[in-house]
Amino acid sequence: MSIGPWQIILILVIVLIIFGAGKLPRVAGDLAKGIKNFKSGMSDDEKDEAKKEIDASKTAKDATEEKDKAAQS
Repeated sequence: MSIGPWQIILILVIVLIIFGAGKLPRVAGDLAKGIKNFKSGMSDDEKDEAKKEIDASKTAKDATEEKDKAAQS
């Protein structure tokens, strides 16, 4: 089920009635800021996860090297 042009027009008319023509630019700006903050938050989460994975692999590598040194002794 896809949204057709009549459904979009109906939604826009309802939004116009609820918010009024004067408030629409401010509402659109607030929505854009919210989307921008959401995207930056998602990219920050991805960077944090990548750092955690790198740290975990370094820790595992260090543990393996210690075991190898202990086995050689």
